[in-house]
Amino acid sequence: MDSSTSNATPRSERERTDHERSEQEQRRRDERKALEERGIDPYPYEWPTNAHAAELVDTFDDDTHDPEEGERLEASIAGRITNIRVMGGSAFFDVQDESGTIQAYIRKNEVGEDFYNEVFTELLDIGDIVGLQGYVFRTHMGEVTLRVQEIKLLSKALRPLPVVKETDEGETYNEVTDKGFRYRQRYVDLTVNPDVRNVFRQRATLIRTVRNFLDTQGYLEVETPVLQPVYGGATARPFTTHHNALDMELYLRIADELYLKRLLVGGFEGVYEISKDFRNEGLSRFHNPEFTMMELYVAYKDYRWMMDFTEQLVEAVTLALHDSTDVTIGEHTVSFERPWNRVTFLGAIEDETGYDLHGATHKELLEVTEALDIDVDPDLGAGKLYDKIFGAAVEPTLIEPTFVMDHPIELSPLAKKHRETDGLVERFEGFVAGREICNAFSELNDPEDQRERFEEQVRLLDAGDDEATPVDEDYLRALEYGMPPAAGLGIGIDRLTMMMTNQDSIRDVILFPLMRPERQ
Repeated sequence: MDSSTSNATPRSERERTDHERSEQEQRRRDERKALEERGIDPYPYEWPTNAHAAELVDTFDDDTHDPEEGERLEASIAGRITNIRVMGGSAFFDVQDESGTIQAYIRKNEVGEDFYNEVFTELLDIGDIVGLQGYVFRTHMGEVTLRVQEIKLLSKALRPLPVVKETDEGETYNEVTDKGFRYRQRYVDLTVNPDVRNVFRQRATLIRTVRNFLDTQGYLEVETPVLQPVYGGATARPFTTHHNALDMELYLRIADELYLKRLLVGGFEGVYEISKDFRNEGLSRFHNPEFTMMELYVAYKDYRWMMDFTEQLVEAVTLALHDSTDVTIGEHTVSFERPWNRVTFLGAIEDETGYDLHGATHKELLEVTEALDIDVDPDLGAGKLYDKIFGAAVEPTLIEPTFVMDHPIELSPLAKKHRETDGLVERFEGFVAGREICNAFSELNDPEDQRERFEEQVRLLDAGDDEATPVDEDYLRALEYGMPPAAGLGIGIDRLTMMMTNQDSIRDVILFPLMRPERQ
């Protein structure tokens, strides 16, 4: 049985017997005991560092740093041992830190014969973290290497790292290629797969670029509640919790929208938040119940202005990560250069299916799903049926960056009615490589119209749609004080990171994604 399907939890280390541990695990515990008996603390408090591995490899110069001439490049580094090659009275070993890996060279006559013979070669292992002090030179094989003059154990690894193995065809295998193992034990994944660390560096750069771009425009970063008495701002099923002191039910936010728009009522003209949202939904390549969103609201603008702004923002991200507007996503090379394609929601459906669904009744929408062989629950509301049809017929065709505009009103309870066409709202979604990356509206600021939309949501909720939202009376009260016309934008940071780093699954861009419990 796959471990991901079990509800059992792994037994604690204290519950495991010596017999149940692997030979490697038991040997490392014996080594720890031997170290302590020699008076060596296997977990000391600190080690002074003044360099990183990659820095030493990049800056070493044969002419400037010639050890024979006394112009040594001296350094103190720390990192994890990833390889050891003992050759009698000397050894080469590799040490990996955050920046990369450097080869180290150690001789017993420089660190002490007893230490070399009884500690280094017998009690240290791959995976142990050590501090090294010495100077850099180049070996006869041409490799930049740190010659060790002092070495100190900083952390004894009691579990062995997975060793990456390769087939004759150059393919790697064992648990480090198993995604379930990698997601559950991300700390191991990051250690043995340096490319994974780079994905999360790029994610950090992406978020920093978004924040800097918005700050430069003069918009204010704010924080809104995670625990909310009424959930809203999206169509999603919430997580529910209970506050004991107040004896009240609360919800983890599904979106930041309604609180951010309250701030427009309060007089701010541009606010944004980069935050965690939570939706009680299934797990998939594109969905994690806990995810990161950027939401922005700007007063006195509309959705057409926000399209232009979104193009600029995403283009800035691609340039920051790739120095180019061209990005490889799966089998496609996609250009994020402005301007993006723009199509209407119903026009795109008609182009792909031949059906004109403007003003379609619930019955007509069901007939179309049946004709297109789209499996749906007949009790779904019209908005969900539109969404199902679009998702099946149109989304996979949207490879180049495309804005899909002017959605049916049933799909968008928080968007302003279209100024020209009845039955539509002023909304756009951005799609790239068949995936949605953003959503935006001309924001609804008419409190009476908003109340009617909320009440329709309540009817859907009563009919069994657990993703519909309740009426938020306080938000309606805020609108009654007057909210300026505004444009709003939401960008899924996780999905945008997937695209910018060419990852297939949302779990590849979240450090600790939600997983099923492990099997014992």
